Parts: sequence; structure tokens; C-alpha cells
Amino acid sequence: MSRPWFRSSPLLRAVALFVLALSTAAAEPVLEAPVAAPAEEAGMVRLFNGRDLDGWSGDPRLWSVRDGVIHGETTAAAPAEGNTFLLWQGGVTENFELRISFRCTADNNSGIQYRSRHITEPTERNAWVVRGYQHELRNESTLPNVAGFIYDEGGKRGRICLVGERARWTGAGKVVDAGLIDQADYAKLFRVDDWNDVVIRAEANRIRHFMNGRLTLDFTDEDPSLALRSGILALQLHAGKPMWAEFRDLRIRELP
Repeated sequence: MSRPWFRSSPLLRAVALFVLALSTAAAEPVLEAPVAAPAEEAGMVRLFNGRDLDGWSGDPRLWSVRDGVIHGETTAAAPAEGNTFLLWQGGVTENFELRISFRCTADNNSGIQYRSRHITEPTERNAWVVRGYQHELRNESTLPNVAGFIYDEGGKRGRICLVGERARWTGAGKVVDAGLIDQADYAKLFRVDDWNDVVIRAEANRIRHFMNGRLTLDFTDEDPSLALRSGILALQLHAGKPMWAEFRDLRIRELP
């Protein structure tokens, strides 16, 4: 039996490896120049009065107001029965700009739900189950397990778009067109164990996430059957290890 061609000639094998390296490099998304978050405009509506949870609905064992911020916490004595949420009662999110600051423990993760659905079937583990787009919240700075990616809470797509991606989701799956931030820059950008500022802009089927003033994710949902165009806003406490998450300066503005 003759030997494969790439074993028969060292020169040909070297050329093949070089071509493979070039094709692999070409597949990596090009890192774009940093993009700043838009300046805050007039017309933002405050979603939290700083005193109590008027206008919100959640498990009263787990959600409270402490020192003027929304505080959610699970403990061994008061665990979350499945992922549970604090639901804003003031309307739906469609085309909007949301601004919010958060901090959380590194023991577990949290999230900001938008364009989502409140699930009320009696088979659910608690009365505050939400499904839809989630802006992941984590107290970590090592990609990809960081705050800011889009997770399909309760859906089948998992991590829809990661931090650092300019991507599209078509009927055939995700296509990454460019890179927005790398590991070194994200580690400098994110404030571990401190407050971080989030901006979410959703316009038609395009969603952008900004962290501490910089664009970290740009996603266009082109899937005709899975894209979400409107739904509720909510804050998450994750099931599992005891955790806490806090939120302040919640404000939203409707976009045309």
C-alpha cells in the first residue's frame, strides 16, 4: 500500500501545515476598534424608588431593599427552588435602552432578563419563573464565563452570543462576524467585587450590551422562529449555591 502523500514528502507536508495554519487564522474574527457606550439621553424612567419593591414581584423570602439598593439573596436556610426572578410590573420591553448597575458574589451567577415571558404553569418550581433573553451577570473576569453574554434562559440555544462577539443567529445557527474585546481588555474593564455599569440596547432584532462604557457584544437575531421582539424585564437569583446580587440605578428609555 502506498503511503499518504503528506507522509511521503517533508516539503509537501510543511506546505500543507502552513496552509492549514493560514486557514485557521483566517477563521478567527477580526478584533474591531473599541466602541463607547452612547451618552445617556433625557427621558430615562426610574424603575426603582430606592425604598421598597413597589412595582416589582418576587419571592419575599429572597428579595429586599438594603441601603437603598435591590438585594437578592439565597442561603442554606432559604434556597431558591429553581431559578427565580424579581419581575418588573411596569410594562414590557420591546425597543429600549436599559441602564443598571450591579454587583454580586462569585459563588453563583445572576442575570437581567428582557423580552422574556413569565411562566405560570403549576408544574413550575416557583411562581416567578421567566424565560427568554438574559444578560448574564457574574463576578468573574476570565472569558467566556463573564458578565454580559446572552443566555437563552429556559430555551434551547444556551449561550446565544458571547462577550466579545459581533454575531448573527440565522436559521442555520450562529455566525461570528467580528471580535469586540479580548481577554486582556475585559480583565481591565470589569470591576471584580465592585459595582459595574450595564447598558442594554435592543432595537428590532439587534441587541447590544455595554459594560462600564464599552461595547462588549453586538447580536442580531435573524432566526424567524426563535427571535424575541418583546417581553418582560426581570432580575435573577440562580438556583444552587447560596449567593447574593444587588442592583441600583435602574432606568429605562423606550426607543422608536
